[in-house]
Formats: sequence, structure tokens, C-alpha cells
Amino acid sequence: GSLSLTRYDMVNPARFVGLKNFITMFTTDRLFWPSMMLTFKYAAILVPFALFGSLMAAILLNQGLQGTTIFRTLYFLPHLTPIVAAAVLWGWIFNPDVGPVNQMIRTITNSADAPGWFRDPQWAMTGLIIMAMWGAIGGNTMLIFLAGLQGVPQELYEAAAIDGAGTLAKFRHVTLPMLTPTIFFNMVLGIIGALKVFAAAFVATQGGPAYATWFYALHIYTNAFKYFDMGYASALAWIFFFIMLFFTYIQFSASRRWVFYAGEVN
Repeated sequence: GSLSLTRYDMVNPARFVGLKNFITMFTTDRLFWPSMMLTFKYAAILVPFALFGSLMAAILLNQGLQGTTIFRTLYFLPHLTPIVAAAVLWGWIFNPDVGPVNQMIRTITNSADAPGWFRDPQWAMTGLIIMAMWGAIGGNTMLIFLAGLQGVPQELYEAAAIDGAGTLAKFRHVTLPMLTPTIFFNMVLGIIGALKVFAAAFVATQGGPAYATWFYALHIYTNAFKYFDMGYASALAWIFFFIMLFFTYIQFSASRRWVFYAGEVN
């Protein structure tokens, strides 16, 4: 914490500057607010889609169909791929000139026009979100949802069936309420994970083009290990810590209204 109140370049001794780092952050750092807004935008898009996709994948794998174990392994493999390797792979997939995605788009639309993806400021964020979804839908979130689904008592489904509930009614009135603790848990972890996005942008886009993917964690890293302004990077990290704390507190406070814990006495 004290480092955030100093000017420190790892060569010269730290020099106390008071709140100067925080004043600079909010007034003259032209990348502070844009990096924060980009990070919030990334999280706001990725987390709902990743949660929904993971839940759908878990429901599919919970049907007890033949080959479920094989499909579960295939779904989980992208999550095991190192982020650097994934970024290189998706860099080729999204290559504007020879990438398979743009070749398919040109074939379908019968036009030479196709997105620039990681080379285009308007498409770079979309590309990173698609890459993150590829690794997220079959990852730990899906396995946690699968465990939650398998923990729903079958007696509840049988009672709902006796009352004439169909598939959608069972999902709405049995599955979703029983899964709310799992959804809450995955949402908290998902938001924290999305807000600290770094490696994908660092490898795939280097924060570009034109700062289109300059996320907050990348801003901290650049100030610390490129400009060697450790004091300012520490101040940025403290703000990031309080942002994380704030969002987690809000989620826990709101959870009392919609999270149902089986066996809880009201």
C-alpha cells in the first residue's frame, strides 16, 4: 500500500509523493478511464453469455446420453489449452486475409468484404470475447453447473411431473431455483475473472489496435514493467482491488433476494 504513495522505478530509492499518483490517475492519465470502461464492457458481454452457454452445455451433458463422458472431455479441452497457444490459434482463425472464418464469410456472402478482427478497432473486442467464450463454456463453470444439476433431488422433478409440469416448467420451477447458489457462485468468479482479463489481449492484440483492447490489467502491467513506474502501477492496482471488492459486495448483498439455499429456514 505504501508503494502507491511513492515514485519508484526499481533503480532509484522510492520517493514519497503523497497522493500524486492517484491525482494523476483521475486527471491526466488519458488511458485510465478508457481502460476501465473497456474492461467493464468486456465483462458485461462475456459473463452473461459464458454463464448461459456453460449452463446449456451442462444441461446437455446431464441428460445421460451415450458418449457423455467423451463429450465432457471434448468440451473441457479448450479450457486446458494455454492462453498463449489459444491466442496464437485464434490469431490464425481470425486472420483477415487467410483465416478460415473470413474465408467462410466471403463464401457465404459472395463478397470480398470481411471483418478485420484483431486488426480492426471495431472488431478486436468481439474477437477476444469469442475466443474467451470458446475456453469458458466447457470449462470449470460448466463442470460446477453439472455438479449442481446432479445435486437436484429427483423427487422434486417427480412431484412436478405429478402436478402436470412439462420440461420448461420443471426447468423454471425446479432446476433454476435449486441452481441459484451455483449460478451465484459462478457469477462471482466469472465477473472477477472477466475484470482481470490480461493474457488474451496481451498476446493477441497487445492492447490494440488503437487501444481498442487496452484493458485495465494491461494498463497496470504496462506502467509497471514497460515504464517501470512501480509506484503508479501500485496505485492502479489498489483502485482495481477496491473495484473488485465493490462488485463482490454488491453481488453478495443482492444475492439475498434471489439465491435459494435448500433447507434454509425463512
